[in-house]
Amino acid sequence: MMTRQNKYNGPLGIFDSGVGGLSVLREVRHQLPNEDLIYIADQAHVPYGNRSREEVFGYADGIVRYLIKKQAKLVIIACNTASAVALADLRLKYPSLPFVGMEPAVKPAAAETITGVVGVLATPATFQGDLYASTVERFAKGVKILQDTCPGLVKQIEAGRIRSPETREILQGALAPMLEEGVDEIVMGCTHYPFVIPLIKEIVGEGVAVIDPAPAVARQAERLLNEYDLGRGKQEVGDESFYTTGETSALDTLIKSLLGIESQSISLDWVNGDLQGR
Repeated sequence: MMTRQNKYNGPLGIFDSGVGGLSVLREVRHQLPNEDLIYIADQAHVPYGNRSREEVFGYADGIVRYLIKKQAKLVIIACNTASAVALADLRLKYPSLPFVGMEPAVKPAAAETITGVVGVLATPATFQGDLYASTVERFAKGVKILQDTCPGLVKQIEAGRIRSPETREILQGALAPMLEEGVDEIVMGCTHYPFVIPLIKEIVGEGVAVIDPAPAVARQAERLLNEYDLGRGKQEVGDESFYTTGETSALDTLIKSLLGIESQSISLDWVNGDLQGR
C-alpha cells in the first residue's frame, strides 16, 4: 500500500462525522508533534449516531479510501459510532493499514470507582455496538453502569454552542440522575463530548472524575507507529490539513474556537460513495 521510500512521510489520517474528532487530533498533535495530520469531518452526514450500520460503514469506508489516496500510513477513527460499527471490518478489508479506534473508557473508570457507580455519555449506536457491550462485560463486572445519550448535544457542539443554556440543560438532564445514584466516574463515550468537559465539571463538582479517552488513543497511535516502524522521528513540526463535506467556513470557525488554530479547510463531496474534491 505504501513504498519503503515514502512510508515515513505519509500523514496520519483522522476522521469523524463532525468536529468531535478534533478532541483526538488535539491529543495526537501533543503526543506526536512531528507527524503530518489529515482531518476529515463528514459534516454532510453528522451525526453518525442516528444512522444505520450500513450507512456508517459506507461513509467510513469511503473516507478510508480517500485517506489511502492521500498516502495515509495510519488511520484513527476518531468517532465512537464509526469505531463500533466499522473498525473490525475495516481492519479485515485493509489488513496492511494500521487502525486506531475509539473505545469508551469503561475499563479505567471501573477500576477507579470508589462508589461502584460509573456514568457513560455516548450516542445510541455506541451503546448498541458489540464493542461497548464486550468492554462492559469484560471490565465492569460488579459495577453499576449508568448510560445517557444526551440527545441534541452533538448538534450543540457542532454549532459551537459549547456553554449555551441549552447545552447546560442537556447535560444537567443527563448528569442529575447519575449524581443521585452516587456516580463518581463519568466516561466520555463520544469524541464531541470532551469539548464540554469544563461545563460537565461545573455540574458534577469535585469528587467526580471525568475521563477523556483521547490521550489513550494518541498513545496507541504512537505505539503502532513504533511497532510498524512508521514514525518520522525528530524532524520539523508536522502540518495539519482539514477537509469537510460541509461548509468550510463553518469548520474553520470551529477549529479556531475549539483548538485555537487558523485553518483553510478543503471542500469534499460525496459522489457515488466516493469522496472527491470540489
